[in-house]
Amino acid sequence: MFTVTMLRRGAWRYWNSQRTIATIVSGNKTSQQVRERLKKEIAEMKNQFPGSRPGLVVLQVGDRDDSNLYISMKLKAAAEIGINANHIRLPKTATEDEVLRSIVAVNENPAVHGLIVQLPLDSINPIDTEKVTNAVAPEKDVDGLTSINAGKLSRGDLGSCFIPCTPNGCMELISQTGVTVSGKNAVVIGRSKIVGAPMHDLLLWNHATVTTCHSKTLDLAEQVGRADILVVGAGKAEMVKGEWVKEGAVVIDCGINYIPDSSKPSGKRVVGDVHYSSAKVRAGFITPVPGGVGPMTVAMLMKNTVESAKRFLQTYRPGKWNIVYTKKKPQRPQPSDVEISRLCLSKPIGQLAREVGLFSDEVEPYGRNKAKIRLDVLNRMKKQPDGKYVVVTGITSTPVGEGKRTTALGLAQALGAHLNINTFACVQDPSPGSRFGVKGVAVGGGYSQIIPLEEVSLQPSGHNEVISTASRLVMDTIKAHAHFETRLSEKALFELLVPLRVGQRSVSPAQFNRLKKLGIEKSDPLTLTKNEIRRFVQLDIDHATTTDCGSLENEIMAVLSLSSSEEDMQQRLTKIIVATNKSGDPVTTEDLNVSGALAMLLKDALQPILMQTVEGTPVFVHTSPLADIAHGSPSILADRMALKMVGPDGYVVTESGGGADIGLEKFFNIKCCYSDLQPDVVVMVTTVRTLKMHGGGPTVQTGLPLPNVYSQENLKHLERGCYYLKKQVENAQAFGLPVIVAVNKFSSDTSAELQLVCSQARQAGAFDAVQCTNWSEGGAGALALAEAVQSAVQIPDLFRFLYDPQIPVVDKLRIVAKRMYGAKDIELSPKAKEKLALYTKQGFGNLPVCIAKTHLNNDPMLKGMPTDFFLPITDIKANAGAGFLCCFTTNTEMEDPMWPCFHDNNLYSDK
Repeated sequence: MFTVTMLRRGAWRYWNSQRTIATIVSGNKTSQQVRERLKKEIAEMKNQFPGSRPGLVVLQVGDRDDSNLYISMKLKAAAEIGINANHIRLPKTATEDEVLRSIVAVNENPAVHGLIVQLPLDSINPIDTEKVTNAVAPEKDVDGLTSINAGKLSRGDLGSCFIPCTPNGCMELISQTGVTVSGKNAVVIGRSKIVGAPMHDLLLWNHATVTTCHSKTLDLAEQVGRADILVVGAGKAEMVKGEWVKEGAVVIDCGINYIPDSSKPSGKRVVGDVHYSSAKVRAGFITPVPGGVGPMTVAMLMKNTVESAKRFLQTYRPGKWNIVYTKKKPQRPQPSDVEISRLCLSKPIGQLAREVGLFSDEVEPYGRNKAKIRLDVLNRMKKQPDGKYVVVTGITSTPVGEGKRTTALGLAQALGAHLNINTFACVQDPSPGSRFGVKGVAVGGGYSQIIPLEEVSLQPSGHNEVISTASRLVMDTIKAHAHFETRLSEKALFELLVPLRVGQRSVSPAQFNRLKKLGIEKSDPLTLTKNEIRRFVQLDIDHATTTDCGSLENEIMAVLSLSSSEEDMQQRLTKIIVATNKSGDPVTTEDLNVSGALAMLLKDALQPILMQTVEGTPVFVHTSPLADIAHGSPSILADRMALKMVGPDGYVVTESGGGADIGLEKFFNIKCCYSDLQPDVVVMVTTVRTLKMHGGGPTVQTGLPLPNVYSQENLKHLERGCYYLKKQVENAQAFGLPVIVAVNKFSSDTSAELQLVCSQARQAGAFDAVQCTNWSEGGAGALALAEAVQSAVQIPDLFRFLYDPQIPVVDKLRIVAKRMYGAKDIELSPKAKEKLALYTKQGFGNLPVCIAKTHLNNDPMLKGMPTDFFLPITDIKANAGAGFLCCFTTNTEMEDPMWPCFHDNNLYSDK
């Protein structure tokens, strides 16, 4: 007569009237209980962290049937409890490098918390399994097979590692029996990395006295006979006999073996490593095979994945970077910019990239301190909401500069390093002319600069060099075409332009577009008539209209800056006008069949450069279009990428070139027109000394020190200069955005002067006006500005353009001249009128206008904000690739040259 008693969950003891027969510890029941518990934990996780869900990836190489079966079991179990599981299958041809790259991609994906590499790796190529296994990030190694997790387990660091699933399942089954492990004699048969070795460590750190046996153990039966707890994972069918087992022992059988059995339809049956029928007579508890340890392995895999997700969510804050800032304590007296840069140890650029959420395959290191960022980031983050968009501008400055970029970097440092908000700064790549200027090296200054200073300033990104190469390619092509056009027959020129390739002639995409532009709807060059060939090969350029290399370089830089993708850049490059033919039609790079080569040359130049400030906040340095004959601001791609990376609660601080009347107007009407990005706040940088100059102070001579009067208090000049500040505030407000005036404080400024400027700025309609000392204090000196920006972004968005691009060009010029410059009207020269009529006829009349003038007034002797003058437009050039009409004034020359600041720069130093 048998009776059944349930001891604990999953453990059942069978009795008869004479003695104990067996205690069956069911893995099926225990694993189901584990899964139900995990379901509840996942539900609680979703409530606590909305949108979160444990993620698991199984990586397989090849297509083995047994691996497919195991993977399907894992994926099914994951789906049942609410884990988001995915299967990555690489072909049998996969190389070790391809496998490692796939692992790195999963390691860096924050949505994945567990990664399983399914073994064996079924590839025709040699793959080091140990190397692949250890490539899995330890925090995602839910199989517990990496050397780091194994090492932690062997040292007893059970709370900070992942335990291999089979041993972990064995411990769970032992716990179901109610037997205390502590103080027991435990024997483990087998020493594999997956079962035996970690099982030994687990029992040891649970205070058992552990003996490990294996196939070479001489007294195996004797060792087994002493075991209170016996775990067998030797992989040999029924090697442990029942009579070896100690009375009442706990027997955990991890083996899965097949032996012949004619009574089974398959002709074989599954057995463990223990002779079950004889062992159950002596054992106190025993696991069956199948239905014992097997189901627990999968359950523990799910448990590890959920545990990994929990650990991740303990430190993860949605949308928050896990970044380490390096706030500096300013030295007194303050060292030079170069000395400050050299005293700051920058983080390796790979570390910074990881901190701001970039994946390694999105980062191309460009030395130790900078990296190019691939545009793939935008595809990955396309669903991510944008952050807040802040544009920093300035009023018309003195020749020595007023710290606009320094203030922009200081604001980014204050928001990031001091207020712990995801913040990116986006600035222009220093142009060749700015690297040795009196204004500094154009990368900020003091404790708000990009580091290393020498590298960003003297070893630039290479964009200018590749643009120069592209420009020379176009000019050489024009010369070559003109040369052969006069020396070859039309047939010979056609064969030169459309060469034989593999015995056939075919037109390139650019040539096909040229044929379409000529009204020739043919793609097969063999079908062209003589007249069609003549029209195709003869550009008939009016060489008096050919562009120059400098203008071409400027437009290519503007194309890079205003492109929103590789495809957009390629389209813009095809539209660059290099000359006009004798019929008055534009000749483009596409007509020259050079636009495709230009795109190949410039493709990598589209990638923003990642660097950092003194305080470790990230900066994108990208493109340097001029502020007079172009729009003068960082690239659209840099801004757009940064806005995605900071997330909806973060900030991007970008800059506009020149003053608010020149650079800011172009930023909005040109850059924002093409980017579809709308800033939230305008920060306008000014200084006391600039306002004194506009209020009647002596003219500042380029390259010479400021007159002493600018270091002395003069409220009269300052108050008059504030009328100019008022006009610039009004200029910025014309676009519907709140304006914050940032007064960059110098040591010579008095409290009365600073208070006067802030008061006048608020009276002029500024949202706020604050003093900034970030040059000498770093981000801490721009905290007031950062807090003002945080308040200003709460104002509802009322952004608007100054004009509709579809209105006539003359009206657009008139609106800008009157609203921004205070002009009474515009005056077009006969040449400008002729060009305007031509470009309107050619279809360029709907482009934005870029008035090519410096920040200085048309009459350099006029200070403040003159009115009632006529703005002369002397010439117009269609930058069709960049996408604007460049309208020249008489004031297109830059100010007097400055003496370059190369003194005391040397490769070697005695210091």
